Amino acid sequence: MSAGAHAVTTSIIPQWNRELLFEILDNIHDVVLVIDSDTTIVYANEAYARILGVPVAKVLGRRLDAIEPDSPTIKMLHTGKPSRGNGYLESLNITVVGSSFPLYNGKNIIGAVSIFKNITEVVELNRELQQTKGVADYLKEQLEQWEHLPMSFKEYVGQNSRLKETLVLAAKVARTESTVLILGESGVGKDVLARAVHNCSRRKDKPMIKVNCAAIPEDLIESELFGYEEGAFTGAKKGGKLGKFEIAHGGTIFLDEIGDMSITMQAKLLRVLQEKEFERVGGTKTIKVNIRVIAATNRDLESMIEKGTFRHDLYYRLNIVPLVLTPLRERKDDILELSKTFLKKFSRELGHELNLSSQAERFLLKYEWPGNIRELQNVLEHASIVCGGTTIEVRHLPAHIIPTNDERASVEEKPYDVKEIVGRMEKELILSALATYNNNRTQAMKALGISRRAFYDKLRKYGIED
Repeated sequence: MSAGAHAVTTSIIPQWNRELLFEILDNIHDVVLVIDSDTTIVYANEAYARILGVPVAKVLGRRLDAIEPDSPTIKMLHTGKPSRGNGYLESLNITVVGSSFPLYNGKNIIGAVSIFKNITEVVELNRELQQTKGVADYLKEQLEQWEHLPMSFKEYVGQNSRLKETLVLAAKVARTESTVLILGESGVGKDVLARAVHNCSRRKDKPMIKVNCAAIPEDLIESELFGYEEGAFTGAKKGGKLGKFEIAHGGTIFLDEIGDMSITMQAKLLRVLQEKEFERVGGTKTIKVNIRVIAATNRDLESMIEKGTFRHDLYYRLNIVPLVLTPLRERKDDILELSKTFLKKFSRELGHELNLSSQAERFLLKYEWPGNIRELQNVLEHASIVCGGTTIEVRHLPAHIIPTNDERASVEEKPYDVKEIVGRMEKELILSALATYNNNRTQAMKALGISRRAFYDKLRKYGIED
């Protein structure tokens, strides 16, 4: 029982039962705090010092509105309405749960009592549990998506000298905690390289969370990255939602198509990179995260900086170790080796051996591959299904990449297959639009006259997306 507590009690606690009351309160495991009408702390039990780590003598006689001006107890003192729920004590950096109620002398409020306990550890454990669940949900979602996507290779294949230089540098940076920026055209395998860097890092046992910045509408990307609190906006889930940064805590976050992020979001991302902290949408509590950032883009960021569409300070923060992936047209010495790797996979799936005719090989080496490795993979998958035998000829390749005569012959094999013909034309138009606008997807989708969602659905459908 605290002698200091006895010395500052006022008429709020009557003299005749003070000793018994103090003994009862000091044996309660929860914190009991009493303030008078001007918020001066007149009593705190022994649990206050034990749980909050602050000696009672240091708070007695001090005004609560000077220590915790946003305290629910102060608000309740003004409204006279008892309150229950969670709160955050900024001065002590802890989360508490409890209740507060007013003290009356007749009809006049002369003070208030607050009873609460420290649940910071519980909140942190709950956050870890939510993160684990978030990772599990994310991986489940990714698994379901990958089941409907074309095959993707697990590691890079080839002997091209420029590719080797990039991979050697990637292996070195993977062992560090440095931010990585991957540059290259659509289809060169930026996401594959990002995963390789993560899998070779000290964070390999933690999640790598991918975010396609171009595929998320502008009004949703902040809540997608940073999460939101309950009631933050119309349609917000009850209890709020963790953002991708929280889900990636301890691991890696891969920000694909970073060049498509708005200037406003670039500023918020810069703070996270520098401070490793943020607030959820609709929240005020600062959340700290331990993450490694890998970013990727097919855009010319230096040109965007000159135009004022990309922040130079964010660029310098991201561009610590740039990894540049060479387009397939500049590493044609790897085309046949890549083709053999893909055909081995398709051979196992179809149950018989597949190989390329000499004419088909010459054609693959001559073609410019605007869709890069992803396009090569899709072309060979198409051909392996169409050929029906063991040898792939030029006529088995998709119509949009073969000479006019061969294209006409291919179409005549199925003259009434409207769906297949339209699909070929659609894919060709998308590839043409991307080539015209230097892989700027926003301009390409506008030129094609289709919505963002439809555009990205078609990229996945035709295997054009990275």
